[in-house]
Amino acid sequence: MKIVYAGSPAFAVAPLEALIQSGKEVIAVITQPDRPFGRKGVLTPTPVKAFALSRGIKVYDFVKIRDRVEELKELGADVMITCAYGQILTRAVLDVFPLGVYNLHASLLPRFRGASPIQSAILAGEMYTGVTVMKTEEALDSGDILMVKRCETGDMTCGELSEKLSFLSAEAVVEAVNLLESGQNQLVLQDEARATYCKKISKEDCRIDFKEPAAKIVRGIKAFSPQPAAFCYLDGVVLNILDAAVCEGDGDAGEVLKADKGGIVIACGEGAIRAEKLQLAGGKILSARDFANGRKIKAGDRLD
Repeated sequence: MKIVYAGSPAFAVAPLEALIQSGKEVIAVITQPDRPFGRKGVLTPTPVKAFALSRGIKVYDFVKIRDRVEELKELGADVMITCAYGQILTRAVLDVFPLGVYNLHASLLPRFRGASPIQSAILAGEMYTGVTVMKTEEALDSGDILMVKRCETGDMTCGELSEKLSFLSAEAVVEAVNLLESGQNQLVLQDEARATYCKKISKEDCRIDFKEPAAKIVRGIKAFSPQPAAFCYLDGVVLNILDAAVCEGDGDAGEVLKADKGGIVIACGEGAIRAEKLQLAGGKILSARDFANGRKIKAGDRLD
């Protein structure tokens, strides 16, 4: 079975690698165009493109895939697998592949359709999430389900959970292709009544409101770590908090109750949080102990 794989970020590399290592015939990779990166704006390929080229696979970085239907037909592929590709697929694109297009989506569909399923699962306090392999249709993440793999969210940040789900996607994609190759492609309808949607995360979504309960604040900090990062202001300077835990403490919302080698404790509207990783704008990521030892923060300071 000839496979075209479409993906862009680092999350999508592990599934592609798994397909190759399992001996599947990946004849081409489609990804987003190179984009400027860093202060110098150096044109940089996506992680998927860099990996595919290192394995000698032909790569297409279409600006708009919907305009390249004839080129897709010429590939002669049976199926396309997508994973965080980043472009909408039109009906004309979907119809190119005789066995269809299947997407690896990082949630337990129909929960968290849309652009931020991993962050949204953490924000919602879900105990479990996972990867759904679904047949792609024109409506957003609404296709019938081929298979699902579940995992615990635990106490992970988005970065940590993303890595776990990337490897889970790698397991899922090989199993899914095996099913398609053997003709076992029975699909399950999504329950539209249970569908929820999640939007793309903006930086402003990440500002910490210390008037909120500590548990909610911690979920936000973990959901936005490492990027775009939950933030507040310390003496007018942006302070990113990249990991935290709920702890005991009482004071005015945003008040630093403790800042020493034992940790940094900040009062919230309900309870308190213990900040564990912090970063001042333009600075390095530091543990709470190192941050406090550097006298960058002290008890009595106010965060807003």
